[in-house]
Amino acid sequence: MSLDGKNIFVTGGLGFIGSHTVLVLLEHGAKVHLIDNLSNSFPRVYDHMKKLAGDKADKMTYTQCDINDGEGLTKIFEKETFDCVIHFAGYKAVGESVDKPLEYYRNNFVGTVVLLEVMRKFGLKNMVFSSSCTVYGLPEEVPITEAAPLKAISPYGRTKLFQEDMFRDIAVSDKDWRILLLRYFNPIGAHPSGDLGEHPVGIPNNLMPYIQQVALGQREFLRVFGSDYPTPDGTAIRDYIHVMDLAEGHVSAVVKVLATADLGCTPINLGTGKGSSVLEMIRAFEAASGKKVEHKLMDRRPGDSVAVWAATETAEKQLGWKSKFNVDDMCKHQWAWASKYPQGYETPL
Repeated sequence: MSLDGKNIFVTGGLGFIGSHTVLVLLEHGAKVHLIDNLSNSFPRVYDHMKKLAGDKADKMTYTQCDINDGEGLTKIFEKETFDCVIHFAGYKAVGESVDKPLEYYRNNFVGTVVLLEVMRKFGLKNMVFSSSCTVYGLPEEVPITEAAPLKAISPYGRTKLFQEDMFRDIAVSDKDWRILLLRYFNPIGAHPSGDLGEHPVGIPNNLMPYIQQVALGQREFLRVFGSDYPTPDGTAIRDYIHVMDLAEGHVSAVVKVLATADLGCTPINLGTGKGSSVLEMIRAFEAASGKKVEHKLMDRRPGDSVAVWAATETAEKQLGWKSKFNVDDMCKHQWAWASKYPQGYETPL
């Protein structure tokens, strides 16, 4: 699988998933221009990326730019010709989206409209979109296939679903558009070197960064919401996927987009096809870190699903992709990052 000679434009390229994906794009021979507005990332991420990219770093360019900035995007597109866009940029916290729905619709949906207008202006109609399993809402059946009903239940989820609807409408109106919607499940882990990882701004919204902070002694304990679910240990089950596997999935998606003339707008799940419970993840992280993760069992949270994991057959068939890393690998690599950079990108060098 080679992207030699291809120039890829990446939005949100300093974020958790974006930064890892850029490195994998470079490994596969691509040239990359990434943008980020630094609203949920750190300038220093780019230094870490350059270190890991080594002699491929000269094929990577970073510009601080917001997807809502049509003029800024236009200036970039006037200077370079791109083969495909990978669109990561967007606010992503479910709870925050409930408090700030207008900000989420403005940034995620309107920002994407601006990006699409610039792409259309320059005749670039190839995109890989960072979607989410949140578009499925509370699933009625598992594993979740791409044909499952779409019923997002939070403003964040609806911004993803509305963007998907917009892409579907665009693809119907103009057959030249080729868009893959990657609906991924729960990305965790870090670059195996420990030199690149997730650094949530503020209180973590996801399980594993919170577990990491408890293991580091930065938080007293983890609240486990729900211990009476109909699961083997009573805690909720989710499909956790290594960020490096996810990055490889994006590369496979770019290859698919560039090679498929009649692609239209197609959704594909990216997950492992297996679920792990909250208590299983705690035990796995304790084994990887050698640290005790203090936790307390709490009542269920309203709106949480019992068990969620992906059906992966479409990804295997359409992209030739499947996950390689297991939960132990994910925790091992995340601890390598956490122990090396306990304050994330604010850790003194």
